[in-house]
Amino acid sequence: MDRNAASAPDGIIKKYPSRNNGRLPLVSFSGITKIYGEGPARVWALREVSLRIYQGEFVAIMGPSGSGKSTCLNMIGCLDTPTAGSYRFREVEVGHLDRNQRALLRRHYFGFVFQGYNLLKRTTALENVEMPLIYRGFSKSSRMDRAMQALAAVSLKGREHHTPAELSGGEQQRVAIARALVTDPELLLADEPTGNLDSRSAVEIMELLLQLNRDEGLTIAMVTHEPDMAAYADRTIHFLDGQILNDQQREGAKR
Repeated sequence: MDRNAASAPDGIIKKYPSRNNGRLPLVSFSGITKIYGEGPARVWALREVSLRIYQGEFVAIMGPSGSGKSTCLNMIGCLDTPTAGSYRFREVEVGHLDRNQRALLRRHYFGFVFQGYNLLKRTTALENVEMPLIYRGFSKSSRMDRAMQALAAVSLKGREHHTPAELSGGEQQRVAIARALVTDPELLLADEPTGNLDSRSAVEIMELLLQLNRDEGLTIAMVTHEPDMAAYADRTIHFLDGQILNDQQREGAKR
């Protein structure tokens, strides 16, 4: 779906081609630094990180615990703000936006998938997927239609009325992915999406993400510890001590 004045946050995002109109940078970091705490307790989570993520890319972000990879992902998704440096999303300087504008940016342009699924336990798969659309002001019938389509896209047709307790771990993560997709995001941010899954379910989730990237042109940035999962991406960024250790295109990605 093209983003236009009717769907985009007014006054935030400039006119910008859709993801199908070429490889343009969605994300541009320039000298991004993030420091937590003060004095002797200061922790440098990110140190002058510069990177770009382009439309249509599938990027894996790797590194040991405490390397800065999740902080980087949170920064991209406007869940955190930098101490210093510039972050531009779709050519808009995110640092110039206030809290409410950043929330609108998240709501309209990002989809989030986490290791722990974060599903509401007493609601059905369909109701979980509908949630983001409530905040977007969709009518009840429109919410249901879009949520059903999103669940079908992740091969959960027929499981719409099951609660999380009635679904396997892999199915719960598929619900979480459907919830992230239902708003038609420009960028899907996945933090250890296979971390709680067995090997078979993990492969199924990665095949699904690959399909969304390859067939739908969805841009994906994914944090993972696992080289086998990173092998699905066409680019891998390795972090160490808050800095980019290397940034490599993968010739052998599982395309």
